[in-house]
Amino acid sequence: MTYDPENVFAKILRGEIPAKKLYEDDVALAFPDLHPQAPTHVLVIPKGPYKNHDDFSAHATDAEIAGFTRAIGKVIDITGAADQGYRLIANCGAHGGQEVPHYHVHILAGRKLGRMLPSAS
Repeated sequence: MTYDPENVFAKILRGEIPAKKLYEDDVALAFPDLHPQAPTHVLVIPKGPYKNHDDFSAHATDAEIAGFTRAIGKVIDITGAADQGYRLIANCGAHGGQEVPHYHVHILAGRKLGRMLPSAS
């Protein structure tokens, strides 16, 4: 999969599509998910053109990796997600459930979250 510069997150980063910014710095942008799966459901995206986690970890600079990780922590603090607990999810590829081909991390909180995957039957 190659990076698609016309994906919705790339358009948000370029200002072509509006987003309610909860946090922004030099390397990351955070905004609420349009289809929340929990009371708190925020997306954190790197500003660089990375498809998924393995692309990001292989090609981002050390400063981008550190800054992105710190941005996630800042958003957790801003939203109060740590008060009762939270989940971080990064879906990668078709089988992983990735819908937008731009690396992003979901922060979910605000209620007791169910199992990550159903038990094997």
